[in-house]
Amino acid sequence: MNFPPPPPPPGSIRSAPPRSLNFGLFVLAGLWVIAANRLADSAAQGIIASLPINPIAPLLAPAFLLFLLVLGFNAISRLHTHTGSLLAITGLPKRPTQGEEFQRGIALGWAITLIAVLPMMLIGALHPEFWLGPRNWFPTVVSLATIAIGTLAAEVAFRGYLYSRLTAAIGTVAATLVVSFIYAITSLLHPNSTGLSMTVAFFTSILLCIAWQRTHGLWIGWGLHFGWAATTAILLGLPTAGDASLPTLLTTSTSGPDWLSGGAYGPDAAFFTLIVRVFAIIALYRITRDYAWNYTHRPIVSAGYPMDIPPPAAHTAMEQAAAPAPLVQILASTPANPSTMPVIEEHLRSTQPPDSPTE
Repeated sequence: MNFPPPPPPPGSIRSAPPRSLNFGLFVLAGLWVIAANRLADSAAQGIIASLPINPIAPLLAPAFLLFLLVLGFNAISRLHTHTGSLLAITGLPKRPTQGEEFQRGIALGWAITLIAVLPMMLIGALHPEFWLGPRNWFPTVVSLATIAIGTLAAEVAFRGYLYSRLTAAIGTVAATLVVSFIYAITSLLHPNSTGLSMTVAFFTSILLCIAWQRTHGLWIGWGLHFGWAATTAILLGLPTAGDASLPTLLTTSTSGPDWLSGGAYGPDAAFFTLIVRVFAIIALYRITRDYAWNYTHRPIVSAGYPMDIPPPAAHTAMEQAAAPAPLVQILASTPANPSTMPVIEEHLRSTQPPDSPTE
């Protein structure tokens, strides 16, 4: 059973378009993702062939892709009424906790990656080799920037505008399954992919979709994706999603069965990684508890009859008729006429001040 689609991020869409329009926008955005990917690769290859920029060559394709995605999604969103900023349309709304969300995502991504490779560490299946020469530092920084931009482009493409439109069209559960299936199929395009790597990619996408649903933003999902990719490639020197071409200060070879190490694809194709990412959903729910309350709860809208209706005239008349008589306060006073009893008169004269007038 699908849950009702969540409200759009605050300030992004003035009026919710119908489901059919949302589905049409999803299809159009998906076609643009395919076109933008090809255009970015072609542009990067053309620049690399004509200019001597080998040190930053890996950075070009993901940077062009991110630029084209943001530009295209903004143009597609103009097909229906919206008031959101460029960042909000792509899934990165500006808000006070955006830095905190990104940092928490990085921490979670770092943790689940270390837990996933822990069995290989314990059995001695990791064989690192360090390259700490000065000439390797700048390429490593470029590799880190490439991972940051590449993971952001992937989140914008799959869990940004595309996912939000599909969620509004067919509901949260169905949209999560469809996007995760597409994400898993595209992972087969990576080198050295396997059936297990596709399964890991499917559950990884579910984890990232939940991150969006819990926060209505990509900040924590981007941090999570960047955290495990950077930890895998930069800190551990292992292939990430089948790619071992990024230069780093550390390269690590593995031994043992592929179901444990992931083989040439890296830890993203290991069975233990699959288990870790499924259980990571629990940790994600805990660290996004406040964000889910602040950014995704539906505001309470008053309904029913107004409560300021005046009472009937007959009821008002009955209340006035039954009103109690006003209270009268009786004050104590000294009698003006003299008492007829000599004892009382003598007492009054004895208690009278000396300067009081006498009769």
